[in-house]
Amino acid sequence: MQSPVVFDGHNDALLRLYMEGGEAAIAAFLAGGTSGHIDLAKAAAGNFRGGLFAIFPPSPRGGLDLSRFGTNGYDMAMPAPLEIAEATASTIAMASILFRLERGSKGAFRVCRSVADIRSALAGGAMAAVMHIEGAEAIDADLATLDVLHAAGLRSIGMVWSRDNIFAHGVPMRFPSSPDIGEGLTDAGKRLVARCNALGILLDLSHLNEKGFWDVARLSDAPLVATHSNVHALCPVSRNLTDKQLAAIAESRGVVGLNFATAFLREDGWMTADTGLDVMIRHLDGLVERLGEDGVALGSDFDGAVIPAPIGDASGLPKLFEAMRRHGYGEALIDKIAHRNWLDVLERTFRPV
Repeated sequence: MQSPVVFDGHNDALLRLYMEGGEAAIAAFLAGGTSGHIDLAKAAAGNFRGGLFAIFPPSPRGGLDLSRFGTNGYDMAMPAPLEIAEATASTIAMASILFRLERGSKGAFRVCRSVADIRSALAGGAMAAVMHIEGAEAIDADLATLDVLHAAGLRSIGMVWSRDNIFAHGVPMRFPSSPDIGEGLTDAGKRLVARCNALGILLDLSHLNEKGFWDVARLSDAPLVATHSNVHALCPVSRNLTDKQLAAIAESRGVVGLNFATAFLREDGWMTADTGLDVMIRHLDGLVERLGEDGVALGSDFDGAVIPAPIGDASGLPKLFEAMRRHGYGEALIDKIAHRNWLDVLERTFRPV
């Protein structure tokens, strides 16, 4: 049976290409055969046809040590806050990579600024890429940079990665832990919510702490969305969403993308590829139960996490859909989860340009 079209809520391919550096990495993505989770060849094999491509400004003095995601619990200190100059340099560099992918692809990779653009790219066989920022450290408190980035194509933003910034407080990586850690949005963060609503920029609640979540829920007039998060009741890591948070997302007619990162799937919180598809199905069942069939999507975290070995990379996505069919998911629901729910919520969030 043919694999459904996949539009994904989160990947870190731009970060991987930025860290690899140079035109050679871009050329390899376009030609296929890279070591990463996503390139055009792997995407074609898995019918991965687009998604939100994250720009994540890395911490120059070191990030997370994935080996510390162990079975005995963990509490990781977050990297220090980024200086705006550091964050701006890497953010612009990754935006440039996004546009160079488009220019070099001869029509096979398109940067999309509207749902009409996404549908057109999908219909034409191109990969549909939406510019997303994960961690708003490059944006100034007066939000002038936001206007410039929006004009360039920014349509989705997570105001924090797990490290704090001038807008909000992220959840550190703790297991087991509630996401109720730290204070809510700053005044600058509240202004950012209002401006994103006005511009039609999706606000991603993944990585935001619980008080910040409830501030966005109170202030925003858009559907609540977490691009790559899972069910806290099934994996009690601070990064996952509680039943109360999921109920608020459902009430707003929002969407949650299933995160493939194994530390946010497994009951033991361990980041290991030795994780079965049954664990992913368990979270999909939990999300459908709490959000309904229109509120569940995919947010793979490809190129940014350790994912289950049965999938491996984007080419392995058909195995997930086969497992969903065996579990009793019908084709209409699979299509919703694979791409239709993302297109629907983006249509209700983006503004005409």
